Amino acid sequence: MRLRLFVLLILATWLGTGSALAEKRVALVIGNSAYKNVGRLANPANVATLVGGMFRKAGFDNVDVRLDLNAADMRRSLREFAGRTRDAEIAVIYYAGHGIELDGTNYLIPTDAALETDGDVLDETIALDRALFAVEPAKQLRLVILDACRDNPFAKTMKRTVAARAIGRGLAKVEPTSPNTMIAFAAKAGSTASDGDTKNSPFATAVVERLPTPGLDLGKAFRFVRDDVLKTTGNKQEPYVYGSLGGDDVPLVAAKPVVAGPQANPQDAVRRDYELALQIGTREVWTAFLAQYPDGFYASLAKGQLSRIAAEEARAAAADKARQAEEEKSRLAAERAKKAEQDKAAAAAKAAEDARIAAEKAKQIEEAKAAAAEQRRKDAEAAVAKALADKQAAEKALADKIAADKAASELAAKQAAEKAQRDGEQKVAALAPTQSAPSLSPQETARLVQSELRRVGCLTDASGGEWNASAQRALTLFNKYTGTKLDPKLASFDALEAIKGKQGRVCPLVCDHGFKADGDVCVKIACRAGYRVNGDNECEKVQDKKPVATREDAKKRDDERKKVETAPAKPSASGQMICNNAGCRPVKPGCRLASVPWYHRTGSPGGPIEECN
Repeated sequence: MRLRLFVLLILATWLGTGSALAEKRVALVIGNSAYKNVGRLANPANVATLVGGMFRKAGFDNVDVRLDLNAADMRRSLREFAGRTRDAEIAVIYYAGHGIELDGTNYLIPTDAALETDGDVLDETIALDRALFAVEPAKQLRLVILDACRDNPFAKTMKRTVAARAIGRGLAKVEPTSPNTMIAFAAKAGSTASDGDTKNSPFATAVVERLPTPGLDLGKAFRFVRDDVLKTTGNKQEPYVYGSLGGDDVPLVAAKPVVAGPQANPQDAVRRDYELALQIGTREVWTAFLAQYPDGFYASLAKGQLSRIAAEEARAAAADKARQAEEEKSRLAAERAKKAEQDKAAAAAKAAEDARIAAEKAKQIEEAKAAAAEQRRKDAEAAVAKALADKQAAEKALADKIAADKAASELAAKQAAEKAQRDGEQKVAALAPTQSAPSLSPQETARLVQSELRRVGCLTDASGGEWNASAQRALTLFNKYTGTKLDPKLASFDALEAIKGKQGRVCPLVCDHGFKADGDVCVKIACRAGYRVNGDNECEKVQDKKPVATREDAKKRDDERKKVETAPAKPSASGQMICNNAGCRPVKPGCRLASVPWYHRTGSPGGPIEECN
């Protein structure tokens, strides 16, 4: 029996090793920027670092990044890399720097090359065939990526020893002779590639984004790279791939195995449709969304988005009307129309402008409402995601603890059985391990129970591992709504199992004043104009207040009356008449008739006189 187990173990180990060896992937990345005899290239060093990181994240077994290599260092790097490709399935070389084509052959230029004459190319550069020779031993895929089609500065100063010798623009077309070999050029044969305005070239940026996609065939990945570079460069640069692969898909990164996860939340589909509608943002899309989901939290958000669109349409219509009214006003003024017509046009223009301003304000209000609602949605989704992550972390910790305890129990039982067998016992009682609670610390148990209480809606705060008063109240609520009799003063394993047995919300959702429950979230109650939320969380009409006389008003009225009563009377006519030789007339205001004593009279006796003040 022991021999059979030993053989099976050796066989499994051998198969696992064979699988690991079959999946070995290696990469060599070279970036030449600091050229000694021509101007420095800004991006190749950055590109090499970026691409090397991409290969590491993709899970390559060996990634060698080399910067600013001279001729000797490039030859040594290729020789060492060729040794690593002998037991590899996939081998990749990525080169960023200067390259040159001479008589139909492509060469990679080291940093110490001078290239004073065309004959120096053979001595001071590295032929592309040398890189193809280095990846040749790989069994499944051989890939060479050349970000080296830049405008070659050496060609301008290089002397030709043979007048008919051709020095091409960019790199020359090449057809690999080995199967499952691909050579990717940053630009099509005979054309040059851009080094880019940012720290990475357009070609490298697209490669890093597309190639590590799990399960994506390399041929299709490079077609995506071509589309991205054409779009970025305005159709000025077109990458090209030479060589081909077999009928099977060959991805740089294998597809991730599909793992059966928990059942999808129905709200996830609504959320995805809402986010898609939010990206498009047209009235038709929001109308279709509401037809599909007429109720709920996301329906309220969609209605807010429709209100925002309606406000924008009203603003645009008001602005157009105001423009037309202003043009009509200007036309009448230019034609010197009648004043009445010009006044009418001016009034219409003013009314249209006022309507435009009101529509603009209404639009701003609706946009602010929509932005606030969108922020509430993000906060609610973040809270749900955090609660789910906490629950998953707690479940993982519990599962790890249970697995560790089970492994320890099995090991102890195995050791006991082996000891009994060594002692020569004839009968061994098979004892099943008792089902007991996992050995969790009080803090871990409290954290798990709190996570489950939050899941069923009985706990709202973010308590840690401390079993505080808030957590005790939450467990009391759970007892109330489920009929259980768990001890709220203790976070026990029994309480954890009881809460985990409940699916969905147990405790009802309680919202603050001014909010109402909508699914698992509280949304603010929105009342129309002229209404407000009352104490019963319902919209009621705002009553107009009648003016009420105050004590200050009565005091002011009394002071004014006293002031009038104490003011001196104004002089007025007495109604008396005075007559003399000239005739009769009324006595002047402020005057009266008075008799003259006899001793004051002079001349003939007369009647009364007019006496003033």
